[in-house]
Amino acid sequence: MSTDSILVHVEGGLARVTFNRPAYLNAMDFDMGARWRDVAHEITSDSTVGAVVLDAAGPAFCAGGDVVAMATSGAGGEAVTAAAHVIHDGIRTFALSDKPIVAAVQGAVAGGGLGLMLTADYIVAADSAKFVSKYANIGLTPDLGVSTLLPAAIGQRRALQLLLQDRTLSAAEALDWGLVAEVLPRDEVAGRAEEVARFWLDNATGAFGQAKRLVRVGAHRSFEDNLADEAASIGSRFDTDESKLRVAAFAAASRKTRP
Repeated sequence: MSTDSILVHVEGGLARVTFNRPAYLNAMDFDMGARWRDVAHEITSDSTVGAVVLDAAGPAFCAGGDVVAMATSGAGGEAVTAAAHVIHDGIRTFALSDKPIVAAVQGAVAGGGLGLMLTADYIVAADSAKFVSKYANIGLTPDLGVSTLLPAAIGQRRALQLLLQDRTLSAAEALDWGLVAEVLPRDEVAGRAEEVARFWLDNATGAFGQAKRLVRVGAHRSFEDNLADEAASIGSRFDTDESKLRVAAFAAASRKTRP
């Protein structure tokens, strides 16, 4: 399996994961899907990683699954389902991990690319970025987490508008809908995404990661289970050296402001 389709660089606690099939608009073929799954497990199991930047090479962020490659490979529906499971493994692994992820979206996002983008917890998009479904246009149905992650981000009604109509969202509309967190000129997107990741790393990165995990995992559990996890997590964080120092500083600052 080639490692060129997704590049990984880890330095100083920051992992950069880059989609690297620009000639194909970073659409995932079978090989890239397996690479995505392996990268997800590699990054989320690396204790030195405190934050992740997800970005892409070329004019587009991700056009989803490489339907052309799948159609010309001779593969049938069973093989496509198997490939989807592989990519879903990577999405699930990243989304439910304790590694906060920021996506730098420099160009178009289509189909399953929406799900891959929404694996990130914070999304910075270029003002020229476009967002579109296109599944039904070619007789297919959502995959790569789109049917779950998209309505979680923008609500069921708006998700249905995007999935059931031939509609393309501009970056400004995506910001208004809550699909992305920030919109900037294209040449500022990469720097801003890294700034967000550095903020996590420079502060209580472990706490940010656990907050992300609690929200992501909590969407699929009972309220009782979420409360139990919250209680266990805050107690565990309270005993860390990092938290002890920060709590002590907070308490000292609070005492100075009291009459």
